Amino acid sequence: MNLLFLAVLILGQYDFTIGRLKYGGGGDWYANPSSLSNLLNAISERTTIRAAPREEVVEITDAKLFEHPYIYMTGHGNVRFTDEEVKILRTYFAAGGFLHADDNYGMDTTFRREVKKIFPDSPLVELPFDHPIYNSFYEFPNGLPKIHEHDGKPAQGFGIFYENRLVIFYTYESDLGDGWEDPDVHNDPQEKREQALRMGINIVIYYLTH
Repeated sequence: MNLLFLAVLILGQYDFTIGRLKYGGGGDWYANPSSLSNLLNAISERTTIRAAPREEVVEITDAKLFEHPYIYMTGHGNVRFTDEEVKILRTYFAAGGFLHADDNYGMDTTFRREVKKIFPDSPLVELPFDHPIYNSFYEFPNGLPKIHEHDGKPAQGFGIFYENRLVIFYTYESDLGDGWEDPDVHNDPQEKREQALRMGINIVIYYLTH
C-alpha cells in the first residue's frame, strides 16, 4: 500500500473499507454476514484508522473493484473465475490491489485452482512465522491462530507475491471470518474471537504499511 494513502486514512480524509468479493461458481461468497462490519469496527476502535461501518460488495467486472484496494473473499463452496475476470484480477493486483482469501471450510480446492489461473508461475507459499504480517500490530509468534477446528489441521497462512509484494494472503484451516461474527452466531469463546479480530487487524495494517 502507498504510504500516502495510509497518511490520508490516519488524517481522517478517507474512510477505509473492505470490498467483499462476489465471485461466480456457486460458492456462498456472502457467508459470515456480520464478520466484516465487526472487523471494521475493531479497526476504528483500536487504531488511528477511520474505517467505514460496513464493507461494500464488489464484483470483479465492476469498475468499482479498483476503488477498493483491499478485498476479501470467503465461502464453503465452489469458486470460478472467467477468462475475463482472470485478466481483470491480474491488472488489479499489478495496480496495487490486495486480496485476503479466508477459507470457510470448503473452498480450498477450487480457490487454489482458480488462483493458479491468475498467477500460473507464482505458487502459494506458506509464510514463515516471522513474516511481518504476524507482528504488524499484534504479536503472533506462532503464526496464524486456529479459530475453528474443522479437520483439526494446523492453521496456515499462504501468500502469493507479485514483484516482491504480497498481493494475496490465504488463511487456511483458521476461519478468521467465523471468529469475527457476532458472538451468538458460533458461540466462540471470547479469547478465540479476540485472536481472530487481532489477526484481522494485523492483515489490514500490514497491507496499509507495505
